Formats: sequence, C-alpha cells, structure tokens
Amino acid sequence: MQVNISHRKENVEDGRASIYQSVISNTSKEMSCFSDFPMPEDFPNFLHNSKLLEYFRIFAREFDLLKYIQFQTTVLSVRKHPDFSSSGQWEVVTESNGKKQSAVFDAVMVCSGHHILPHIPLDSFPGIEKFKGQYFHSRQYKHPEGFEGKHILVIGLGNSASDIAVELSKKAAQVFISTRHGSWVMSRISEDGYPWDMVLHTRFISMFRNVLSRFKIIRKWMMEQQMNRWFDHANYGLQPQNKHLMKEPVVNDDLPSRILYGAIKVKSRVIELTETSAIFEDGTVEEDIDVIVFATGYTFSFPFLEESVVKVKDNTVSLYKYMFPPHLEKSTLACIGFIQPLGSIFPTVELQARWATRVFKGLCTLPSEKTMMADTIKRNEKRIDLFGKSQSQTLQTDYIDYLDELASEIGAKPDLLSLLLKDPKLAVKLYFGPCNSYQYRLTGPGQWKGARSAIVTQKKRILKPLKTRALTTSSTLLVSFLLKILGLLAISVAFFFQLQF
Repeated sequence: MQVNISHRKENVEDGRASIYQSVISNTSKEMSCFSDFPMPEDFPNFLHNSKLLEYFRIFAREFDLLKYIQFQTTVLSVRKHPDFSSSGQWEVVTESNGKKQSAVFDAVMVCSGHHILPHIPLDSFPGIEKFKGQYFHSRQYKHPEGFEGKHILVIGLGNSASDIAVELSKKAAQVFISTRHGSWVMSRISEDGYPWDMVLHTRFISMFRNVLSRFKIIRKWMMEQQMNRWFDHANYGLQPQNKHLMKEPVVNDDLPSRILYGAIKVKSRVIELTETSAIFEDGTVEEDIDVIVFATGYTFSFPFLEESVVKVKDNTVSLYKYMFPPHLEKSTLACIGFIQPLGSIFPTVELQARWATRVFKGLCTLPSEKTMMADTIKRNEKRIDLFGKSQSQTLQTDYIDYLDELASEIGAKPDLLSLLLKDPKLAVKLYFGPCNSYQYRLTGPGQWKGARSAIVTQKKRILKPLKTRALTTSSTLLVSFLLKILGLLAISVAFFFQLQF
C-alpha cells in the first residue's frame, strides 16, 4: 500500500497544535512505545517532549518512513472523487511553498488531532472586556520568563492548567487556579516507585474494576480510595464534585506541594471580572490580577473535509468506534487519534491504524450503516454514564477494553487461556503485568518475534535509567516480590470463586 503523509511547517501558527517547552509525558515509555519497537533502555521513564521527538525520529529512520512524509505541506481539501461510489477514491489538494497540487488517493487517514482550536468561552466571564491585564489561551504559553512578580489566575484544572500553574508559581508572586468541578490529581510515581500506568493498567485491575464499576456507589468508593491514597483532595480544595465519574485524572507530581507551600491557591468558579480583580462563586475576591491564562480546552473541526463526510456538533462527532464515518458508501476514510483514552495515545492510534489499513485493503469488513450507528449511540451513552457530559470528555474512553476491541478486529488480541497452557509464565505477565503494546504483536497479522522478549524484559528497561549508583542487592526485595505475587494469586482465586458462587 503506497502511503503519503502531509506534515505542516515547523512554525507555531493558527490551526496547528502547540506545546509549552517544559512538557513531560504523562504516560511512561514502556506504555507509550510502538508495539514492535521498544524505546532505548537508557531513555528516562517519562520523557521530555524533545526526547519523545527523538524516539519518533529513530523509529522513522529504522523503518525508512521519512520518504513518505511531505514536510511543510498544508492539506487544503479532501473531497470525494466523482466516481467515489464505485472507486472509494479521494481528491486531495495540498499546498507547499505557495504551490498547490492535486492528487487522487485510494484511502485517507485523518490524523490532525483534537488539540488545535483553542476554546475560550469569554461569554462565561462577565467583565472580561473591562479587564486591564493580559489574558490568553494556554496554547500560547511557552515558558515562565516575563511573568516574574505577577499575580496570575489560571482558569481550568486539566493537565496543561496544572503544569502551567506549577511552573509559573516558581516565578510569579502568586498563582490562583480556578476550577468549576475539581479534579483528582495523581503522581507519575506509583507503588514501589514504578510508573503509575505500569501499576494501574493491568488486565487484572481492569477486570476487577469493570465488574465492580457496574454499581455507582462502589465505583465512587473505589475512585475515592485510590485517588486519596496520595493526599486528601478535600483538604486541598481539589475534590471533584461528581466523584463517581471516571474523568481523566490530572497527572502532576508538584501541584499538591505548591498548594502546600502557598504558591498556588485553589479557587472556585469565576463569576465576574473587573479591571484588576476576579470575583469567585463563593463570594471571595482576589485583587491585583495581572494575567489570566484560559486553560479551557479545545474544540475540533475538519476544515479540509466536506461537512457531509464528518460533521462536528457540540464538540462530538459520530464515528464508528471513534474512527469510521458510518454513512460512507466506501470505507476508505478513517479518523485516527480522535479519542482520549485513559492511557497512552500512541498504542491506541497504532492499533487504530492497523485496523484501518486492513479495512482499506478489504481484509476486514465493517458492518452495515445501521449497525455502526447503533453501536455509536450505545457507546456514547456509556461514555456519558462513565465520564459525564462535559465538553472535555466527548472523546473519553476506557483504555484496555478499547485496545482489546481494536485488536479483536484484526485478530491480534492475545488468547490468555491458550497461553496459560502453552506458556504460563507469559500468561501470568500478561494478566497481572502492565498491558502494553507488545501484547498485540504476539499473534495475528503483524506478529513480531520479539514481542515475548519485550514483555519479559520490560522491567529491566524501566530500571536501567535509574541505575546510576551501584548498590548492594538486598534479599528482602525477593521476599517482598514473592509475597506480592502470592497475594495477587490469592485475590484472583477468591474473586473467581465469588463470581462462580
């Protein structure tokens, strides 16, 4: 299959995603790498954005992908070819260095992302027109220089809002965070110092959570217990209003400390702004505000597509399994990455791409339009029940369940029962260990011979960048590990019998 990828120029500009200089990944390297290409073992477990870019470049060189990328190229339009109903082809118009070019393609993947168009609901902030200070969307923030000694109000409590507030609090005189609903906050560091997603994203925990989360009371209790293990969110003013919802937690190692230091103060919703102050829902007022940062999320659109192909309404889009427009006569267009999983995006979009290419080649067939629409409606209802109706949650989905769903479509989901008989050591690692992308290369199309080894040796790659000082090995570590394994097995057996009886 011939592939062309269009990539826009390097300058930050309207219509293109932008990040601040200090961005660190929220998902660990072993959970974020592509399924047949582990990250170098000396890479840190959580990557600075420049390090992640380095990995992508290594990957592209290794598989000779650069020749397929058209750099500094803008896609102006993607339209159905006149004989689309029979050919499924698309006319794509691009522009590079001021020159337009048209080409016909057999299939199209839309991978433009959903963090491009800033959402600034100024109508929700009466008095903003009077405010004499500076205000801007978090998309425009790059670094803390120039904000020394300022009083800064950050509106929002997502990952970007927290990162920016923490960074600014080290330069500014005072930082305030305004949040309507609150949020759970978790550290990148979990049990025994391992990355959080290596501990929480296991098939065992996913199964346990799925069974118990059918009951909202239990779901709420489980969420509170898990999230309050680090610190009591109520004491810090961060506790979410709707505690039963499985909203994406904020991942930030420093926010609680900065609140504890007094460098950041958590405030309720802003109801009014004056020339120099902010009035909050609880009646409190903060004076002398110099800067307001709107970390209020994004909207998304497809300006290069006809509305009849993919229609966006209220920041939602009807796509079969977050990928395929159900109504197309030919399934030759797929949206990749228009999803917000409770885990790493990279293994998710890789599986999406693997499925899409097999659909394009006729190796996998989509169901009828009626079936796809029914699935989309049902999936949306489940999403609202789990994550709520907030605009920021319209693309939210569970992680392992969705990965398994995609893998099942292409025949790459591992068969744990079969593995338990053939390779019990591997089966145990797949069930109790982290569910990373290597699992989806053990079987089926695209099978990779190195998948088993990558799974078995992942702990070495986690610890490698940490081993910068020689220490004497303690025998207590082995005892502790064995006790944990026995404990997990005991819980599994007890839970199995509970389900049976």
